[in-house]
Amino acid sequence: MKIRAALLAIAMAALAGQAQAQRAQDDTVTLNFVNADIEAVVKAVSEITGRNFVLDPRVKGTINIVSARPIARAMVYDVFRSALRLQGYAVIEDQSSIGDGGLVKIIPEADAKLHPGRTVGPNERLRATGDQIQTQVFTLKYESAAQLLPILRPLIAPANTITVYPASNSLVVTDYAGNLQRIGRIIDSIDQPSGTDPVVIPLQHASAVDVAQVVIRLFADAPQAAGAPGADTSQRLSVVADPRSNSLIARSDNPSRITRLRTLVAMLDSPTSAAGNLHVVYLKNAEAVKVAETLRAIYLGETVAAAAPRSMLLPVAASSAGTPPLAPPALAGPQAGALSPGMIQADPATNSVLINAPDAIYNNLRAALDKLDVRRAQVYVEALIAEITADKAAEFGIQWQSLSGVEKSGTNAFGGTNFGGPGQNVQGIAANPAIAGRGLNIGVINGVVNIPGVGEVLNLNLLIRALETDSNANILSTPTLLTLDNEEAKIVIGQNVPFITGSYAVTGAATTPTPFQTIERKDVGLTLRVKPQINEGGTVRLQIYQEVSSVVDTILPNPAGVTTNKRSVESMVLVDDGQIVVIGGLIQDSVKDGVEKVPVLGDIPFLGALFTYKTRSRTKTNLMVFLRPTVLRDAQRAASLTGSRYDYILGEQYRAAPPSSPPLPDMEPPSLPAR
Repeated sequence: MKIRAALLAIAMAALAGQAQAQRAQDDTVTLNFVNADIEAVVKAVSEITGRNFVLDPRVKGTINIVSARPIARAMVYDVFRSALRLQGYAVIEDQSSIGDGGLVKIIPEADAKLHPGRTVGPNERLRATGDQIQTQVFTLKYESAAQLLPILRPLIAPANTITVYPASNSLVVTDYAGNLQRIGRIIDSIDQPSGTDPVVIPLQHASAVDVAQVVIRLFADAPQAAGAPGADTSQRLSVVADPRSNSLIARSDNPSRITRLRTLVAMLDSPTSAAGNLHVVYLKNAEAVKVAETLRAIYLGETVAAAAPRSMLLPVAASSAGTPPLAPPALAGPQAGALSPGMIQADPATNSVLINAPDAIYNNLRAALDKLDVRRAQVYVEALIAEITADKAAEFGIQWQSLSGVEKSGTNAFGGTNFGGPGQNVQGIAANPAIAGRGLNIGVINGVVNIPGVGEVLNLNLLIRALETDSNANILSTPTLLTLDNEEAKIVIGQNVPFITGSYAVTGAATTPTPFQTIERKDVGLTLRVKPQINEGGTVRLQIYQEVSSVVDTILPNPAGVTTNKRSVESMVLVDDGQIVVIGGLIQDSVKDGVEKVPVLGDIPFLGALFTYKTRSRTKTNLMVFLRPTVLRDAQRAASLTGSRYDYILGEQYRAAPPSSPPLPDMEPPSLPAR
């Protein structure tokens, strides 16, 4: 009766409609709301269900709910939620207060995802149904969650959300519980194991590598298998050989092509009646002679250096069951005329390896051969040699002499000072003024005197000499080398200079002696020898020998032969790919200070300068050798490096071309062809 009175009061207060609720029985209710205000309907439903409602201020409008027959009291709440959903409002239940009568929030549907509600994990079942906002996590096992997103997005209300979490391949969906159940059924139907998963076809007798080549050549004839534009992807077939397990790994979008492949492989994988089959394997990267030596050494249990003769023959006796024996017999000698079963021979002309062995032995050999026949990495080594030298020297002195009494008879005196070499001292210049050294030479000449046994010389009474030199040199050499991994390379840039190693004259009965000299020629210049080894992780181990030598430029030849300067570095270093490392250097700074003077007289203040000759020099040398290795693992990187160096040389040749001159004919300089 209390419910009926409440409904009557609500119906009287509503301006736009009338709501009646009467109990036909103890557990049924009849609802009749026509254009009823939402707040009035909420009050009635609260009385019927015993729930507490909180309305958002934005919740406004009217509701129409009409029941022709009485409905169960437990269904009133579900009917009310459906009516609110049609008006664009959502019901959020406070999970912490459900046991105390329940606190229910009525808010606009667009804000429902921002309020805490029930969250269902990927391993939980969705228990609620109907028009309740919930969040559920769907974890996919086979399909991609990102690819499934555009399929499910149109099935979710615009105000609700669906998000992809790639880390766990999951979908996080916030929507009504009834729609979440539908989405779950759709995901279960799509997220199924694909029929295009790879299949493994083991082989018993034939080689997987050989069978894969035959199958690929056969199935690749169709345009669909070759991936032509517009081709049917269901006709594609991918086949890869696994030498380790002697199996084929195949995949196709069309199961019928997998079935055809299995049938073909079964026919090819049949035992042969002969004790051995002759196979010719053409190598792409490795050297056939070395590969044959390695394969033979594997089965003999020997090192490659101790392997058998250059005939590359490996006899392997096969048992009646077609399996290799535990101990191979002795090698056949060079007199073996034919390739008997169980032998390996290299053909250097075609760079191929001939194998005549039973199937089981051949499969093992072919698996090892394919791993050896791989593209070897290359190392591009740049050596940067920087040498900076600075030489400074100065000399100053006063020399004098008096030769006036030389020509006179009787007892006469002469004297003077003499410092330095022939081109620097007063006596040498007096005898031959043409050999006067560099710098400033000022003197006083008092006629000419005749010295017995010498002849006429200048009577040079006074010589003042002053000289200062300053020379700098900056030398940069950048030799480069490209070599295979674990292969030594060498580059020499310089001259082949003769060195006298001995001489003698043949006299005997000859009237005129005949001189004879032995000469040895040596390279003088820049030498770089390097052997790289690429390690895992991008480091390069380098065994290096670097030498820079030059001939000493001397005015007077040395009777003993040519003198050379030499700077060399021999080392073994570990360098990261593309990094610069210093492998050696020299920083030398030397200062020389010399004084030549007359004893006692040279120590007199001021006047001592008339009896002194001073020299001072400084030589400073900075030499550093740097190294930068670059690992080239593929053709693209090698081509890019070669292209940059090629373009640099082209530019240098263009800049070195002689300009056009009207009096002279135009001559085309030699240049590299354009790439």
